[in-house]
Amino acid sequence: MPTVRLSKNFTLEELCASDTAKAKGIRNNPGQTDVVNLCALVHHVLQPLREAMGYPIKIGSGYRSLALNNAVGGVRNSQHMRGEAADLCIDGDKLKGKRWFDWIKSHCKFDQLIWEHNAKGNYWVHVSYRIDGKNR
Repeated sequence: MPTVRLSKNFTLEELCASDTAKAKGIRNNPGQTDVVNLCALVHHVLQPLREAMGYPIKIGSGYRSLALNNAVGGVRNSQHMRGEAADLCIDGDKLKGKRWFDWIKSHCKFDQLIWEHNAKGNYWVHVSYRIDGKNR
């Protein structure tokens, strides 16, 4: 997939990158509507967060094709499959994750904002945005 810039600091490539997709040979190419949704997520949440923090925000999971969503055990109606969600890696720094979570909560419109973790003790911030304005 060629590098397509969605904003000053985010590319389509990084919002579609997946180690699981690479390892399993899964195509993870978004459709046009998915790209429009990713642009809205970047514009309304990710880029404002990046500018406020003043340092890069690493995306752990953005867009997921159906096959990739199934491979990672995502829920069947995951907003990742529509380009409406991203998981933000905090790289073991819970305080950084809390700052991101609190900043998004206070400054952005969003549909979901969840502090998540897995059994391995990895934490991330899940955030979603709906372009249709039906954000919760």
